[in-house]
Amino acid sequence: MGLKRGTIASLVEVLAVSTKLGLTSFGGPIAHLGYFHNEYIRRRKWMDERSYADLVALCQFLPGPASSQVGIGIGIVRAGLLGGLVAWLGFTLPSIIALVAFAFLLQGFDLGNTGWIHGLKIVAVAIVAHAILGMGQKLTPDRNRATIAVIAAAVTLYWQAAYSQVIIIAAAGLIGVWLYRMKTVEGTPDLNIRISRSLAVSCLVIFLTLLIMLPFLRQWGNMEWIAMFDSYYRAGSLVFGGGHVVLPLLENEVVFTGWVNESDFLAGYSAAQAVPGPLFTFASYLGTLSGGLTGAIVATTAIFLPAFLLVAGTLPFWNVLRNNSKIQGALIGINAAVVGILLAALYDPLWTSAIVESGDFMLAAILFIMLVFWKLPPWMIVVAGALGGMALELI
Repeated sequence: MGLKRGTIASLVEVLAVSTKLGLTSFGGPIAHLGYFHNEYIRRRKWMDERSYADLVALCQFLPGPASSQVGIGIGIVRAGLLGGLVAWLGFTLPSIIALVAFAFLLQGFDLGNTGWIHGLKIVAVAIVAHAILGMGQKLTPDRNRATIAVIAAAVTLYWQAAYSQVIIIAAAGLIGVWLYRMKTVEGTPDLNIRISRSLAVSCLVIFLTLLIMLPFLRQWGNMEWIAMFDSYYRAGSLVFGGGHVVLPLLENEVVFTGWVNESDFLAGYSAAQAVPGPLFTFASYLGTLSGGLTGAIVATTAIFLPAFLLVAGTLPFWNVLRNNSKIQGALIGINAAVVGILLAALYDPLWTSAIVESGDFMLAAILFIMLVFWKLPPWMIVVAGALGGMALELI
């Protein structure tokens, strides 16, 4: 049975939009949420504002690359399970190609902090500030929610541990249940999730089975590709807090085991900061160094597979949960906390690494004005930021 014409059209649409995002989404996982918000929610209205915030909150709860999971979730809502796969492929493939090329051709090239790279960091500041402005207006409209957001931002800045964001979000959810226990909240429109619950349960079973069995298979079967798959799958399954958090774990897996030396590891880390798309594609670079193209395929598949299984396994239950009164109260608190976490990320690491001199602030302000008032598309902001960074380097 072939795919219906409408489904094929939806898949092509998802692939085109996600590929554009994969080519232009610089700045790391926090900035990606801003790019997604601008493209999927503001421009195309594939999902309402609150549903997007709920999806972000869900993916913040799940281990793995949160921004990639949000993209997968939007693809599933738009075009089913294949839509999620296509959304991931479009968003991820450009950076995979770039980092595999770095591994083959530019292993000894030090990107340093050249002007255009610094300009891209400033772009991320403007993009995230724009996202916070839009989400904050809708998700923190009253004193209680604004207070939750500010407290979440403060705690995030002062307590930077691997599981801190999960605990902050959980605490905000409990506060939301308590504060809004007597409040009647309007039901949110159901997301059109074309995945059966039986398939969702199967995805969760596969996720847990691989997580438990791969270490045993690694010991029993003396095959390097199984060891590699286990290392990257475990990294993708157990890391909370986004792409940057996975880097020290990967260092422990690939440098200490001798697959990649420290110098090449750091060169790849620099490359990962310079290309668009998810930081988890750093695994593609590492896999290429240790196993060529086959290694890149194994590492990339293994590190992203948990994200896909978890999103596909939880989304079909999300409509029921998110329209429960207690869950709605929790989501009110959680969404406010997500705004606070984004606010904290705007300061550290984005602002602290990008806004060093007065010229950096001026460029960030110009880019922000271009987004908010001129409403220019993100790719133009990226180009303007890169050119502005090069100009600042010459001054």
